Amino acid sequence: MPHINLLPWREELRKRRQQEFSILAGVAVVLMLGVIAIVHVQFNGMLDYQQQRNAFLEQHIAQLNKKILEIKNLDGEKSRLLARMEIIQELQASRPEVVHLFDEMVTTLPDGTYYTKLSQKANKLSLDGVAQSNARVSSLMRTLEGSDWLKNSELVEITADSKNSGASGGLRMSNFKLRIQQSKPGTPNEGGESG
Repeated sequence: MPHINLLPWREELRKRRQQEFSILAGVAVVLMLGVIAIVHVQFNGMLDYQQQRNAFLEQHIAQLNKKILEIKNLDGEKSRLLARMEIIQELQASRPEVVHLFDEMVTTLPDGTYYTKLSQKANKLSLDGVAQSNARVSSLMRTLEGSDWLKNSELVEITADSKNSGASGGLRMSNFKLRIQQSKPGTPNEGGESG
């Protein structure tokens, strides 16, 4: 029987298969590298696009922050102007009150009485003065209570003044201090009547 040696044929088949496998493996590696490169480029493009969008948004946010700051400044200025306008309106509304106050101070002052000091805080008045007698101080308080522009007169202090007694021809002068509230006609009293 003849012997046929099949080893060289098998050896060639094995070499050819190894070459095909190497070629396929090389092609797969190249394809994988290509896919990785494409994915890398695509992700870089998406990242660049997102960074551009973020920069755009940050720029617009900075502009909006500037506008918000301007609006806050304008709101502050508006509130200051409104406060000034209110003060001006209050002053304009109270201008006649000063005239009425001084008019009432003169018309309610009885003979033999005069003021030495007048001070005001809000609508509260402090009056210092000199009268020829305690009865004149009482008369002053009654006339102040009868005024439409002055209410709630309160006697703080009354003292005899010995220095003025000789100068006024033997009359006993009295120094007095009163507190009174300024009011507008038609407004109710705030603290109740006293006197």
